[in-house]
Amino acid sequence: MKYFTINKLNQKSDVNYHILGMFSGKKLIKNIDDTAIQNNIKESLNNKEITGALGEYQIFHGNSKKNKLVLFGLGSKQDFDPISLQKSLTYVIKSLIKTNATSICLEVDNLVLQGKEPAIKNIIIAIETALYKYKKNKTSNLSKLNTCYLKTADKSVSAKFKETVKISTSISNGINKAKDLGNTPPNICTPTYLSDQAKQLQKKYRSLNVEILDEKKMESLKMGSLLSVSRGSKEPAKLVTIKYLPIKNKKPIILVGKGITFDTGGISIKPSGAMDEMKFDMSGAAAVLGTLQACAEMKIKTNVIGILACAENMPSSSATRPGDVVKSMEGISIEILNTDAEGRLVLCDALTYAKKFNPRYMIDLATLTGACLVALGKYPSGLFSNDQKLADLLKNSGDKTGDRVWQLPLYKEYFDELKTNFADIQNIGGRYGGAITAAAFLAKFTEGQKWAHLDIAGTAWDTGPNKGSTGRPVQLLTDFLLSNQ
Repeated sequence: MKYFTINKLNQKSDVNYHILGMFSGKKLIKNIDDTAIQNNIKESLNNKEITGALGEYQIFHGNSKKNKLVLFGLGSKQDFDPISLQKSLTYVIKSLIKTNATSICLEVDNLVLQGKEPAIKNIIIAIETALYKYKKNKTSNLSKLNTCYLKTADKSVSAKFKETVKISTSISNGINKAKDLGNTPPNICTPTYLSDQAKQLQKKYRSLNVEILDEKKMESLKMGSLLSVSRGSKEPAKLVTIKYLPIKNKKPIILVGKGITFDTGGISIKPSGAMDEMKFDMSGAAAVLGTLQACAEMKIKTNVIGILACAENMPSSSATRPGDVVKSMEGISIEILNTDAEGRLVLCDALTYAKKFNPRYMIDLATLTGACLVALGKYPSGLFSNDQKLADLLKNSGDKTGDRVWQLPLYKEYFDELKTNFADIQNIGGRYGGAITAAAFLAKFTEGQKWAHLDIAGTAWDTGPNKGSTGRPVQLLTDFLLSNQ
């Protein structure tokens, strides 16, 4: 989609659809210069055919066949936030995709979140999100929409518009990259495929530098925990490092992503129902890769290093068994009581490896536990941290973007649940608080670091009719990086 900002455009101009948002409870819509549309809107409001409720929209035809206006609901003005904005625009854009429309004009002056500029960034990302379609292995037609005019009387918005579009589309491209990787079938998206995707990014963006560790190199580094996960699969594990370092002598922010390209649970095998969704278990790695792509496109002035811990978790005669003890790169011995708690096993060695880069902050993201989904549902990601300032920065970015997080505790009692008679720690806690004991396990490998963990098990993909990757938390991470340059 190409975006332009304009200060004036009437409903008679050669644009397929004019789009205007309306808050609930409105009795009158002003500044409509087509009398037929104005009268039709007035009648619809009087008859309560449209009320401004979130998800509502109605198309009004004017005196000319080319003259069409879409009035859509924004919900309560008091409750209007980035999530309301995204939902309302998604409903409208997805309906217009089904038409032959090629151009739209959106009135933006009433879509205010935290000043006009942030609203426009969220608007563009919301439109691009609505336009996303998984193309690989699909033969369906693509949308014809290709031009969007954003109408505003605020000249300051126009002055910064070009840069805002660049940032917004770069973030959208990063989100879409994460979605594409998450949606790719697991017979294609293997650890080697993910490492190849990183190589392709390096070819496209000179600012990125990629290093890939194979199993032989990981063995020499004593990454026994990570390698224990890939033992049951013919697909070799990969540890991928993507460096974006535009600033000399400045500590990097490190993003570590869980990249389990398919998770059967190993010997502790999962039930067969919905097991196909375990292709999304590499969503943390996908989001890290998408975020690094966005950083390179935006050319932000922040040092960022992405680490993808990639493996496939399969059952076989060579697979790790419950009761096995392995040694991590940190030198901590781990009793594996459940091979389906494998994400923390690849992440702990990746986090240890990340320390060598002397990070400013270290953030890992993983579809780590079903327990987090039970605790929080599919709306916020779980947040854990040993540094409250870092946690607050992530929460602020979540609120600004609508890619929300909710902080959970890391009390010392949870660490006690990892004690075992046969190793330094075990890889699972007790029956309750599984998301927290998983985070406590990771915390053991981040001592001395400012670290946060995002459990995205509930937010990384949707189920039902809209089944597919969400690309979260790329928008959260990019806002965090832009806000902490």
